[in-house]
Amino acid sequence: MTSTNPVMLITGASSGIGAATALLAAQRGYDVAFTYLSQQQQAEAIAEKISALGRNALFTQVDLSKEADILAWFTQIDAHFGNIDVLVNNAAILRQKLFSNIDADELQHLFAINVIGSFLCAREAIKRMSIAQGGRGGSIVNVSSVASRFGSPFEYIDYAATKGAIDTFTLGLAKEIVSEGIRVNAVRPGIINTDMHAKGGEPGRIARIAPSVPMQRAGEPEEIANAILWLASTEASFVTGTIIDVSGGR
Repeated sequence: MTSTNPVMLITGASSGIGAATALLAAQRGYDVAFTYLSQQQQAEAIAEKISALGRNALFTQVDLSKEADILAWFTQIDAHFGNIDVLVNNAAILRQKLFSNIDADELQHLFAINVIGSFLCAREAIKRMSIAQGGRGGSIVNVSSVASRFGSPFEYIDYAATKGAIDTFTLGLAKEIVSEGIRVNAVRPGIINTDMHAKGGEPGRIARIAPSVPMQRAGEPEEIANAILWLASTEASFVTGTIIDVSGGR
């Protein structure tokens, strides 16, 4: 089938920025396909909210460190929607730890999800969106982090490095596929009020970091979602290879 609505794909949308983006996309007329890893009940709840807005929702458990999972997800999307308009590479993991205490397995898993998973999702989306391959063009929005600028010493240098890779990927890919009708941009959030900090090992991190933000607060997931939806929209039709900081001035 082919969806009559624009279709947005989002990785990691059972909570946080991904969930906020999924709901805002539905409000703005998109059908939404999104992944989750372990939060099935939360994913179901997001899908129900999308359906209540009159949009089609498809949620799939995907381990982004596994190419087979990614390929199966895109095959499912082909069958369910038949077309793709936007990919949001949002899913990422982190764990606060001094770099000297990180082992090779942790590094490989981190880069597999945060970097390689995003690369593979973009590759598959390009095959379907490229006007050179029969698609109708589209947009890729990568979710980076201001950690890529700071390096995050004493917290998560490895995570910051994965986001540096995403920044570079955004800049290069934008130039490589612009002639195929696809724009590529990124959003770099600052400290955002999500459960990622608790998952990373410091539930109180927002309270600790917020005073260092010029705006004196953490951002909300919806504020990042607004930037993502703008980059995905025709309002940003002359924007590609751009990275927008949404960080309260930090």
